[in-house]
Amino acid sequence: MDSLTQIVLGAAVGEAVLGKKIGNKAMLYGAIAGTIPDLDVFVNSFTDTVSALEIHRGVTHSILFSIFFAPIFGWLVSRFERYKNVKDWSWLFFWCLLTHPLLDAFTTWGTQLFWPLNIRVAFKTIFVIDPLYTVPFMVFLILAMFQNRTSKKRRFYNNMGLVFSTGYLAITLLLKWYTYTKFEEALKEQDIAYTQIDTRPSPMNTILWSANVATEDAFLIGSYSLFDSQPIVFNSYPKNHELIADFADHDKMRRMISISKQWYLITKKNDALYFNDLRFGLLSMEPDAQDFVFQYKVETNTNGELYFTETQKDRGDAEKLLKQLWERIKGN
Repeated sequence: MDSLTQIVLGAAVGEAVLGKKIGNKAMLYGAIAGTIPDLDVFVNSFTDTVSALEIHRGVTHSILFSIFFAPIFGWLVSRFERYKNVKDWSWLFFWCLLTHPLLDAFTTWGTQLFWPLNIRVAFKTIFVIDPLYTVPFMVFLILAMFQNRTSKKRRFYNNMGLVFSTGYLAITLLLKWYTYTKFEEALKEQDIAYTQIDTRPSPMNTILWSANVATEDAFLIGSYSLFDSQPIVFNSYPKNHELIADFADHDKMRRMISISKQWYLITKKNDALYFNDLRFGLLSMEPDAQDFVFQYKVETNTNGELYFTETQKDRGDAEKLLKQLWERIKGN
């Protein structure tokens, strides 16, 4: 999830664990702890694209990281804070470090909760930015912040934020199940043979959902809004996997395919090849759009080594997409 959401979650969890004893400092340290797992992004400056993608939401988003580093951070903070209970500080850091990846597990990218096992948990029920999750949560947190640390109202407001946000996540699981059945029904009605379906909510909401459908030679992409009244339309994209036949045995290509969980297609523009990760959708709702959110140019250096460069995004495209999403959410 976005940094603001993780700060809010960390602050609320910190308050729940230690707020009654140390007041707003529990929120402060909870917010700090809630951002620590995302420090793995700094690895991007020291490694190649493929390795950075593999590392992202890896060890720092694992249960082992929470268990190992919570007492270390707890001990460090207890050295200079007036409140000296190492166990309480460690408990605060443990829950804040753990709830961060638990929330991220509901996104499309997911987390390696069970690192070092190569298992990425991804429920794909919430976009990385979702105002319906964050805004009410933040309002309750602010209300709690201005109450006396021992007051019942403070506990009530903070608990309501945690209950509301958790309840919303539960609802997204139900919405995923419901919309998944809609895509299945549409494929059956249109007599489309397929091998796999992958669904996710569209940006900023859980009303409009998208589906990637794997067929033998192509991927189909469709969308469904809870307000739709017309049949789902699927647009076809050829896989073009034969275009990278020369790189099929290359280590980095195999790793990229593994990262994408086989949800990738290859496009060619101006004699250049592009690796497109389908799991995160397109930057346009227009039929046959080719501007995928995660698109990487496939290149080789003078030594024949393969490398990937992520294409730059245009802010104007993002603004256009938001307008298109708003119209599409209303139904077809």
